[in-house]
Amino acid sequence: MSVAPTPFSTVRDDGVRIVSDRLGDPDAPAVVFLHGGGQTRRSWGKAAAAVAARDWQAVTVDFRGHGESDWSDEGDYRVTTFAADVIDVLSALPPRPVLVGASLGGFTSMLLAGELAPNTVRAVVLVDIVPDMDPSGASRIHDFMHDRMTSGFGSLDEVADAVQAYNPHRPRPTDLDGLRANLRERDGRFFWHWDPKFIDGTSALPPVEVTEVDRCHAAVDAILRDGVPMLLVRGQMSDLVTEDRAQAFLARFPAVEFVDVGGAGHMVAGDRNDLFADAVVEFLVRHAR
Repeated sequence: MSVAPTPFSTVRDDGVRIVSDRLGDPDAPAVVFLHGGGQTRRSWGKAAAAVAARDWQAVTVDFRGHGESDWSDEGDYRVTTFAADVIDVLSALPPRPVLVGASLGGFTSMLLAGELAPNTVRAVVLVDIVPDMDPSGASRIHDFMHDRMTSGFGSLDEVADAVQAYNPHRPRPTDLDGLRANLRERDGRFFWHWDPKFIDGTSALPPVEVTEVDRCHAAVDAILRDGVPMLLVRGQMSDLVTEDRAQAFLARFPAVEFVDVGGAGHMVAGDRNDLFADAVVEFLVRHAR
């Protein structure tokens, strides 16, 4: 029998409310899942359940401007601000959690553990992200997020068509109601859940750190020098972390462990949750207990 996650909120100094879910024993060590730029905390549902079933506390977070968390009136969507939001969430958890970050969540994990709050986490898992990501893959993600952002969709079928065009290797869902978690309904139309300022270039404080390759490499180096275990999980069909870019990252940081997930693209956890969850749990068992 499945157990529903327990939601909780933290409020930042600028008034932005961050919404998270907890699954499992609240006194157990925490694994904190941080989603990508086009996702919400719901994207981790199956992976969080698999981790919680192994006696961890699984916590999934909606970044500001995403999901059920507040949008920033100031348009503050810097990666360091996402990281500061997460640090507030961590203050409500047992010390030294594990961070699992996909794409934008991976950049947030790098800067949190390697720059803003060193020696506060016990392990870091990067999900299909390296500092020197492929620009063509990044552009494809941006184009998908930007398309129909202001016009919206007339039906869930239109949403499903757009998602399948972006992820052609993933079967089209038969139950379209599951898409609602990624949408906001307004005036009979469906819109993506994220704040348009996050993606359309009008944010006063955009996430420019994702382009600061040297800074992110320095953060990874600092994490490893602190003795924190790291794992890179790549989707074998990823166009953001190509095989060459993954191997260059691993050559630069040979202490980082690596799992290449067959049958998965950039959205690794959604494409092959079984293999993804197994890889994360196996890494945690060896390094984070």
